[in-house]
This record gives sequence, C-alpha cells and structure tokens, in this order.
Amino acid sequence: MALDHRIPVTLLTGFLGSGKTTLLNKLLNHPGMKDTAVIINEIGATGLDHILVRNVESQHIADNTVLLESGCLCCTLSNELADTMRDLFFKRQLEAIPRFNRLVIETTGMADPGPILANLLSEPVVVSTYRLDAVVVTIDSIYGLQQIAEHGEARKQAAVADVLLLTKTDLATEEQLQALSTALEALNPGATQYRIRHGEIDPAAIVDAGLFDPEGKQAQPQRWLRAPSRSKAGRGMLPQAVHDDEISSFTVTMPKPLTWYQLEPALQWLCATFGENLLRMKGIVHAEDQPAPLAIHAVHHTLYAPNLLEGWDEDEPLTRVVLIGKGLDELKIRDALMQV
Repeated sequence: MALDHRIPVTLLTGFLGSGKTTLLNKLLNHPGMKDTAVIINEIGATGLDHILVRNVESQHIADNTVLLESGCLCCTLSNELADTMRDLFFKRQLEAIPRFNRLVIETTGMADPGPILANLLSEPVVVSTYRLDAVVVTIDSIYGLQQIAEHGEARKQAAVADVLLLTKTDLATEEQLQALSTALEALNPGATQYRIRHGEIDPAAIVDAGLFDPEGKQAQPQRWLRAPSRSKAGRGMLPQAVHDDEISSFTVTMPKPLTWYQLEPALQWLCATFGENLLRMKGIVHAEDQPAPLAIHAVHHTLYAPNLLEGWDEDEPLTRVVLIGKGLDELKIRDALMQV
C-alpha cells in the first residue's frame, strides 16, 4: 500500500569544494538514477555545461532541461526554486518531459539549508506534489573539520543532514577521517555517514533514504529519525546546558497517550519560542484523535502540515520528536512537551 504518492525530494548540499559536482557527474551516469530529475542551482551563465561535460549523448528537450543517456533528467534552476519545481511537475503531467519518480536538488556551496527547506515545505503547489525525503551533505575529508569550526553555514549543513558523505577519502589519512567522523557524530549523531572517493556511491544510499522504504513504500521511522533515543547526558542526569552558538540534537520520547489537538499547540509554541535557533525538527506522533500515526516536520518558526501514515503502525507506539538547533534549552523544551 502506497502511503504517500508525492514525489520524494533529496536536498544535496555541501560546502564549497566538497565534491558535489564530482558526485553529481557520477550519479547522473548511474543507471539507478534513470527516473530521477535533478535541479542544479548553479551561479553564473554556464548552466549545465560543467556537469554535462561527459554526457555527450544528452538530448535537449527544453531551454534549461536536458535528458541524459542514462535516463536522468537535468535542469538548471532558472528562477525561484518553487517555480522550477512547479514547472517540472506540470511538464511531467503534460508528458512534455519523461515521467520522473524522484527529484534531487543541488544547492550552492554557501547555501544555508534552512530557507531552502522552508521553501520546499511551505509552498502550496510544491507541498501537494513533492515531499522531502532526505537532506544529503558532502563534507571534504581534509578541510571539513576546519570548515565546520570556522563557517556557520558548514556547521548548519552538517547539523541538519540525514546522510553525511565524507568525500575525497583517498586523499586523507585514517587519523583525519576518524577525527572528522567523530566531530560529525558529536554534531549530528542521527546522520548516517558514508566514506566515498571520486564521487562513487550507490544512489540508493542517498535517494529514497528518508521516511519511506522505496520497495514497500512503508514508513521507516527508525531510519528517518536516526537520532539517539536520549540526550548525551548520562542516565538520570539533567540535560547539560549548551552555549548560545553550540549546535546540538536530542530526542524527546512521550510514551503516554496524547492527542494531536493537545500536542500541536505545544509544537507551535516551540517553533515560535526557539524558531531562530531551531534548525530542524522531525518526529513520529501516535495521537489518539488521528486514524494513523503522523510524521511531523518543522524548520525555524514554521511547523508544517503533518503527513498521515495510513496503513502503517508500530508494534510499540511511541511518540518521538527530534530537535536540532543552536543553544536550545533542552530542559525547558522537554518540560513543555512532557506536560502535553
């Protein structure tokens, strides 16, 4: 049973020089990407040229859209992201372009993923036809540690990722890789890490990597939430205070029965109170006043409409909310949610 017929979207980002172009070149030539559309957010007039240097068999089917020999559909972001996504969907419906079943959006290296996620999750036509599957971030194995330490954008990118790709691993020492991996684990313990070289990776690691299993279309909340079930604070200890600029993540588990009517105002308050510092919130809610579990998502000040996971349930129905942000008051947030 298909739980959500909307087109899954992978957001691919990463700091300048972290290997996104090399990765995309390999992905676009991979037969596993044949029913995938890719939006390339490239600054400057070169458009797709730098990406398509090896795709000489590509076929131009629109001003900014190219069909590759692999079957992958490629287009340049020519205006607002929402406009480009709408345009692709309508062309797909009109059969002006081949029917794609997933979308990858590549962003510029300095992009803060927050506004992009907000755009993706709030525009009415977009949200009715697409759903966020996963955020994938490339991290340079040699310079990643330095970039995370020195650049807020690099830290945010790594913190909100579902999947972290450590690139250029053939150029780094095992000590460098281990240090980077450990730092990323501390920053984002919920992300899956892959070490790659020369942009080589199975597309299955980054597409259909989110809430839904691509085969049975069943929800996979453990894979999606990924974060540890309790704070890094020891058992029985209070959560530790974090500095204002420190990014942390934690999970709040609410085992008692609750209703969406009760929980939604608490989540709205949370977004309003901590929105500037709330990089991302996601969760699975088992509410007594809903016919099925809900998948919830928020970015900064905005709580988005929940997805009803029809036809699916868990053996042990626990409501879990994962929060990722800067200087979040974990104790205050836990207290507010546990009082629902």
